[in-house]
Amino acid sequence: MLIPLSWLKDYVDIHVTPQELQDKLFDCGFEVETLTELGADISGVVVGEVKECEPVPDTHLHVCQVDCGPHGTFQICCGADNVQTGGKYPVAMVGATVYATAKDHVTIEGVMKIKKGKLRGIESFGMLCSGVEIGLNEDLYPGADYCGLLVLPQDAENGADVKPIVGLDDWMYDISITANRPDCQSVLGIAREVAAALGQPLKMPALDYTADSSVLEPFSVTVEAPELCPRYIAHYVRDIRIGQSPAWMRRRLALVGIRSISNIVDITNYVLKEFGQPMHAFDLRNLEGNAICVRRAHAGEPIVTLDEKEFQLTPANLVICDGVKPVALAGIMGGLNSEIKPDTADVVFEAAKFARDNVRRTARALGQHSDSSSRFEKGLDEYTTQLGMQRALHLIEELGCGTVTSSHFEVSAGNSTERRALSVSIASMNALLGITIPDEDILRIMTNLDFMPEIDGDTLTVQVPPYREDIENAPDIAEELIRMYGYCHIRPTFLAAAQVTAGGRNEQQRNLLKLKESLCAQGCYETIHYSFCSPRDFDLIRLPEDAPERKAIRIRNPISEDLSVMRTMLTPSMVNAVVRNIRRGNDCGRLFEVAKTFISDTIPPTAPPKEKEALAIALFGSKTGFFDGKAVLEALADSFRLHFTYKKPENAAEYPFLHPGMTAEVFVGDVKLGFVGMLAHDLCDSLIPEHTACLCELSLELLMPMLSSDHHFTPLPKFPVVRRDLALLVEDTVICGDLENAMKNACAKLTDVKLFDVYKGEQIEKGKQSMAFTLTFTPDDHAFSDDEIDKFVATVLKKLGKQFEITRR
Repeated sequence: MLIPLSWLKDYVDIHVTPQELQDKLFDCGFEVETLTELGADISGVVVGEVKECEPVPDTHLHVCQVDCGPHGTFQICCGADNVQTGGKYPVAMVGATVYATAKDHVTIEGVMKIKKGKLRGIESFGMLCSGVEIGLNEDLYPGADYCGLLVLPQDAENGADVKPIVGLDDWMYDISITANRPDCQSVLGIAREVAAALGQPLKMPALDYTADSSVLEPFSVTVEAPELCPRYIAHYVRDIRIGQSPAWMRRRLALVGIRSISNIVDITNYVLKEFGQPMHAFDLRNLEGNAICVRRAHAGEPIVTLDEKEFQLTPANLVICDGVKPVALAGIMGGLNSEIKPDTADVVFEAAKFARDNVRRTARALGQHSDSSSRFEKGLDEYTTQLGMQRALHLIEELGCGTVTSSHFEVSAGNSTERRALSVSIASMNALLGITIPDEDILRIMTNLDFMPEIDGDTLTVQVPPYREDIENAPDIAEELIRMYGYCHIRPTFLAAAQVTAGGRNEQQRNLLKLKESLCAQGCYETIHYSFCSPRDFDLIRLPEDAPERKAIRIRNPISEDLSVMRTMLTPSMVNAVVRNIRRGNDCGRLFEVAKTFISDTIPPTAPPKEKEALAIALFGSKTGFFDGKAVLEALADSFRLHFTYKKPENAAEYPFLHPGMTAEVFVGDVKLGFVGMLAHDLCDSLIPEHTACLCELSLELLMPMLSSDHHFTPLPKFPVVRRDLALLVEDTVICGDLENAMKNACAKLTDVKLFDVYKGEQIEKGKQSMAFTLTFTPDDHAFSDDEIDKFVATVLKKLGKQFEITRR
């Protein structure tokens, strides 16, 4: 929000620099996004009086002798048609900086530095300036838009800096207002804060006016939707004289970005910026039925707004109507059918409070936004509504542009606009802040903030101003105190239950980081997905309708249908990631995600869901196979000295999205962690043609307790290890992992088993397969003899023979 320093000074005596005031605003909770000097680009421009003015024959130029007071008298060539002897104009001396304009003398093209030059061979020591060349327009200073020199007052002192004379010594504050302070969305609101911060009294704008005895009859104002319009004020003003606003008003409106239109319209805009109260003026002759009615729009009811846009309304929209038709969109914009025109003679001024949520929804639904709607959306108090109307009527009288009548209409839902008492405990506020604010400072601060405080023992009683609807309880009062007392007084302290720790990661965090580093070492990239997914994702991986994973918690207000349920497993997100990568030209890759799944016992949930950590891995490419995924898991297990075992699923239907012959469940001991397997061929063909993918999902809730970063050193064996190769003939349904486990369980000295060959062919009978293993035996206290090794092998073969009916080849 733009605030001119000169406007603030009307309400507060400011004796600090603009930069110091910026710091004060920061200290009391208002971020000044930018602080800008109006004439920052202009320098070396002074008042000059033309003492002599001689035309140059056959040209439009004049040679002028210009008196610049203590700076001296300079010869300047000028081509403006309004230069004359005795006139006073801005003079840019040699070395000055002004704006360079285009050939149209209006468009600014940059900043230029004035140099000594020659025009038609005549030396010129400076430049006489137009209003545009020093950054002015007609609203900022009268006569600035003339395509010639800017005429200065005759009483201006020669050689004086031109900035204070034309208002270029002003400063603009662009202040960010937080959502909880709608009362500060105005110049007066910021002035209240500045007065409190500086300890200066606030000078309120004049609100008085004199109403004549004339009455508008018959005329009525009704509100049919008080829940959307808790207060509506209308006032009749006659004998309107449409004209130009005074220079001071046009300047202030221009500084805050509003173009002057006419005195009546400018008054409504001025009150909007000064008090933060949106207003509207209706041309009385266009109000049919001698009535104003605030109601919900009828379905399909049309309105054309002041910007000539037509809308079809619904009952969700609030409108201001006369006795026949809508004449304004409540809180947004007036209707074209009741606008102020040059021949308007009588008007009805409107000031109201509209429900912020209704204005916001209507503005968004219609795509129609305005300064008024922006103000209403942030919230407005009814006290300011009353002040705004009084201020507008005062300005009507001050500007002499109409006669204020006694016809005043006010409809309210009964809400009070008086101060309300609030008592709080000083001790509790000090405890909340963690410091003790002296009672005298409490009284000073709350008095400066216009809270009329009283202290009785430990009780502080304040009278909350009616414009401070954000003040509700003791923490709000504490916030007011500390922002004015100074946040610098707060000292860091520990919470009651706080403990001093050495910092760093705990064991679980270290193990999780090591897990991720292990996966990255295998070429995997970590991914992060939303915690939501689409119900269609369950169909994508062909989960049965009765699958427990389909019991997903639905979001009440989802971003979209694709993100409408909480994830119960990570696999669908990984499948979508694989598809997305391949379709965007990334033909191969390795991804993993560590995230939570959300499991509820009932749908809809009657209790918070169980949040379970899970690990998902996806490998994809044109030649990706099952053993690529298994190798990643083996490397992960090795980094934590774990041993994963793999078993064929007892129920292949549990994984309908995986290939039934290339799927395994992952175990540590008897604990099932999850699964690893190849994406089913038909899904690959439909989702990622000419590519394959290996998917894995493990429960970190089960895996993390098994991880340990503490490893104990095992000395190398003092005696040589012995390796033997075994070729075994087994049924082709036997799984390698089962054979390895059986062999290790059969002999304590067998420390490692590795498969190095699998054969199926004509040389062995149908239904059989040959599997060749390397067995490693490690001695403890003596070297193994051949007889001992033979006994170990015999023990292993005996165990395998009983369990699998194997034959040694």
